[in-house]
Amino acid sequence: MTPSDLPLWAAWTIVAVVVFGSLLALTGSVGLVVLKRFYERVHAPTLGATLGMASIVVASAMFWSMTEGRLALQDLLIGIFLTVTTPVTMILLARAAVYRDRVEGDDDVPPE
Repeated sequence: MTPSDLPLWAAWTIVAVVVFGSLLALTGSVGLVVLKRFYERVHAPTLGATLGMASIVVASAMFWSMTEGRLALQDLLIGIFLTVTTPVTMILLARAAVYRDRVEGDDDVPPE
């Protein structure tokens, strides 16, 4: 089956999931710009990127499964990698920021 032979209901479902994932990623990006402090800003892109990526990976798996006529799960490897690395990166950045702020004597540092 070619992409042009995809049933209309499947195409619209895939489009809806991709648009939903894109809106989640956009929300995370807007949060990065709008929020003031680093500790507030670090959560929005992490959640937006993770949830948006999950939706887009699901849509990609749906598309390839429909066009190839078999269950296509290779895209899930990308999702697993990003799901593991994005929160770990956020934790490391937050810990580095807390350490820096405590060394500099910032009063707004989160408590231990």
